[in-house]
Formats: sequence, C-alpha cells, structure tokens
Amino acid sequence: MSADGEAPRLVGLLAELTHRCPLGCAYCSNPLALDARKDELGLPEWTRVFQQAADLGVLQVHLSGGEPGARRDLVAITAAAYKAGLYTNLITSGVGLAPEMMNTLREAGLDHVQVSIQDSDPAEVDRAAHYPGAFARKQRLAAAVIEAGLPLTINCVVHRGNIKRIAEMVGLAVSLGAKRVEIAHAQYYGWALRNRAVLVPTFEQARRAAEAIDYLRLAYRGQIVIDAVAPDYYARWPKPCVGGWGRRSINITPSGQVLPCHAAQTVPGLEFWSVRDHDLSAIWNRSPAFNAFRGTQWMKEPCRNCERRDIDFGGCRCQAFALLGDAALPDPACHRSPHHGMLREIAGAESGQDCGVVFRRSGAPAV
Repeated sequence: MSADGEAPRLVGLLAELTHRCPLGCAYCSNPLALDARKDELGLPEWTRVFQQAADLGVLQVHLSGGEPGARRDLVAITAAAYKAGLYTNLITSGVGLAPEMMNTLREAGLDHVQVSIQDSDPAEVDRAAHYPGAFARKQRLAAAVIEAGLPLTINCVVHRGNIKRIAEMVGLAVSLGAKRVEIAHAQYYGWALRNRAVLVPTFEQARRAAEAIDYLRLAYRGQIVIDAVAPDYYARWPKPCVGGWGRRSINITPSGQVLPCHAAQTVPGLEFWSVRDHDLSAIWNRSPAFNAFRGTQWMKEPCRNCERRDIDFGGCRCQAFALLGDAALPDPACHRSPHHGMLREIAGAESGQDCGVVFRRSGAPAV
C-alpha cells in the first residue's frame, strides 16, 4: 500500500486467455503446470473482468496466452474489451490465427497487434518454434495486420542462438511494416529455466548486442522504435519488474487467478485470489499476494535505505526466489546485492555449454 493506505492506480491488464499454444518454444516463460482448457474463464467472466478493470482505471488490456487464437470466442472477447473502453492489444505467435481474422478483429475493436518472430532466418524460426512452416505463417499474419490498417509490433526473444542476428531481426520488422520492435532477452522462468544453459548468451555477445542496438536506433530513427530488454545476468541495476510489484499492472491467468506479475506463482506461500471469487477491486486493494511486496516496507538491506528503492523497487521478486530461495532478498541483478556475482558465475559456466534444447510441446531433447 502507499503511504496514505491506498493501493496505487492500476493501469494495465494482461489477460491470459489460454495456455494452449501450437508452438514448443524452449524459452517459454509460462508455468510448468499449465491451466487446462476446461478451467479457462468464459466470455461472460472476461466481460465482467474487463468492465471491473475499466472501473478501476485500467487503460489497456493485452490479450495473450498461450496463443489467444486458440479461443474460438476471441472476436467476442475483443469486442467485450472494446465495449469496456479499453485499448486492446493482441499478443500472438502468428500461428493458429487465420490472417483473414484480422479485419474481423479490427471491426470488433482491436487496436494493435504484436507478433512474435523468433529469428530473421526462416529455418531457425521453424526450429525455435518447433513448428514446420512457422515463419511463413507469421509473415502472412503480419501482412494481414498491415492490410487491416492495424499498428504492428514485432517481438523477438533473444538468446545465445540468435543474438548475433539482432540487426537482421530489426530489418525484418521494418520490412514487415512494424512501427515498433521489441528485442527482449529471454527471461528464465517456467520452461525457459529448464533451458537456461542453452539460451544464456556470453558476456561478449551481450556487450556486442547492446552496441548493435545503440547503432540500430540511430540508423532506423524515424522508421521504427526499438525497445530493448537487457539480460539480467549481465546487468548492473535490476529492472523495476512490471513497474514494481502491485503498482501498475496485473496478470489474470486462464483459470482466473490474479497475479502481480507473470511468474508470481513460482513464489511459494503467496495467496492468489481469483476473479471467480472476488471483485477485481478487492483483489487489487486487499489480496495478500499483491500486498506482500507492494511498496518498500518489506525490503531488506541494502534495498531498504537505497536511494533507488522507489526506482527499481528491489528488482524482480521471482528472480530473487529462483536464485536465492527468498523472494524478499534484493534481486541479484543489482550490483549492490551480496549475491550479484552469482549471476555472472552462472552465465559464465552455462554460456559455454553445448547441450540439447528441450522443446515445450514434446518435451523431447533435440539438437
């Protein structure tokens, strides 16, 4: 809670419509235990949630998954978000969603589309997605987004296997008509943590990537906005994860649990309330999970008296737990953490390994 006892204003909502997905990406950050189709929120429940979100002051909703195109009622869900007055962004793999749907979704009120593309090399896209023909389908969907008159963002998850092709990925985004491209290093939660040893880049790769992004921002100024998320394992300061725990946004899982961030379920001992049992306002203001790490009173040293405590809010709680076993400890991505050296040690050891990928869908190792 804030100093006056009120929760901060809620701005954004990530609506995970389903965990179903046709791809098998090794860097998938969804939880290991996925929600079943039979447990997914229905259209009336999402409609109620969107209106409650709007009443709380939410401005935008991101329709995500899994692959949201797996929902047969996606058009109706989009229309419900639009009717609630929310800016609506569709986050899609580009596979499992027919290109001709884009006009229908635009007419239902869709405002923006983000398409994930794993690489600039078509063969590598198909391999990384564990889906033959994925690149061609992503291209067709991106073209349909532009033809429908919708703004397009391309998301590229960066890892050791594709980090040397950042310039080509930005070039691809420009050629597809995107006005924004996200160069986001893999986040090691969920399934991605299983594959960290094959995904984490070397320090030299990360350094060159940062230099490349600086150059590309100048080269493409006025053509495309380049957002970049640096790898935590080589960071000096931690990121203010989702703008701070319980400060700006919420995640709603396919089954209706409301989370402060995408990976919050990895932290044991937290009590997550569901939109099936509680009003969204009550969850945002009073639920134990949101108040567990909201504000700064929970912080331990060196965060508690750090001049950056209201800037990065101690960093990522999920990463602190995953690496240190205590979600209340400073994120080891911060150089002031006594455990900061651990990240470099892990990255240095694992970035030199040559091991097989475990793809999500089949679970079978592959080289």
